[in-house]
Amino acid sequence: MASKKYILGVFNDDEDVLHAVSDVREKGIKIHEVYSPFAIHGLDAALGYPRARMGVPAFLFGITGTSLAFLLTFWTMGYDWPMNIGGKNFIPFPTNIPIVFELTVLLSAYGMSFVFFGMEGLFPGAKPVIFDERITDDKFVMAIEVDKNVVSEEDIFDVLKKSGATEVNVKEI
Repeated sequence: MASKKYILGVFNDDEDVLHAVSDVREKGIKIHEVYSPFAIHGLDAALGYPRARMGVPAFLFGITGTSLAFLLTFWTMGYDWPMNIGGKNFIPFPTNIPIVFELTVLLSAYGMSFVFFGMEGLFPGAKPVIFDERITDDKFVMAIEVDKNVVSEEDIFDVLKKSGATEVNVKEI
């Protein structure tokens, strides 16, 4: 497997890395990813990421949960084991609403989790790429893949240093 070469800019503050993203993108440099110990408000927009579309699988899994819940309750109460309780209808709609709600929420939550893990490659046995051990503690790292940029390495180093990076390293993965 061929290794890829990355230039890493290490920052001490979340505001510094947020401003550095704007500076780096203005120079025409493509950023691979920004790693942070916590979420930074506005970083998605600064990196130019589109809005997440997790609502689509949530809706689809929710509809599936609703359909299965109605099928389960109507089949068990109306066909498989009909019981006449107090002279009421065999398929009482209002008494099934809590079951329908719970199964809808359950399937939506599990479905979105599995879709997220699958899309991000977080399945069992996946080996994560860790550019710098300090990103889980107190540092912010901007990774720039050298091969995907037309800007020279020296220019990338200069832009990162001028943007407030405390360290600029090269790493091959």
